[in-house]
Amino acid sequence: MSALRTGGCLCGAVRYTVAWPPRDLVVCHCTDCQKQAGSAFSVVGVSAREGLQVRGELKTFSHPGSSGQTIERKFCRNCGSPILTDTPAAREQGILFFKAGTLDQTADLEPTTHFWTRSAQAWFSIPDGVTCLEKQ
Repeated sequence: MSALRTGGCLCGAVRYTVAWPPRDLVVCHCTDCQKQAGSAFSVVGVSAREGLQVRGELKTFSHPGSSGQTIERKFCRNCGSPILTDTPAAREQGILFFKAGTLDQTADLEPTTHFWTRSAQAWFSIPDGVTCLEKQ
């Protein structure tokens, strides 16, 4: 059995537990993630859907992604902290994406893949030894 990690939003109204380690830990440099995170990228954990339990109420913002599928961004209704991202393809695969920056413990996070590097900020240096994909 895997270990568990906890996380949540800035105000504490949303808390979650996720199976640890995640299936994958990635960095997304797409412009949508930049806008959603208010930063240069978003650090995303990939979890089996049944491996993530959320307590609290999330609001959803849906929009078309670059692939044409609908992206559902789920965030705290009170403070706006981004918590989850979901897509039809993720549902088919039985996975869910969580914003790894909302974990209570983040010091040991080591993403292995960087997506959408063609829209990465020029001032950010991607670490050596990670997989880089221009798109997804």
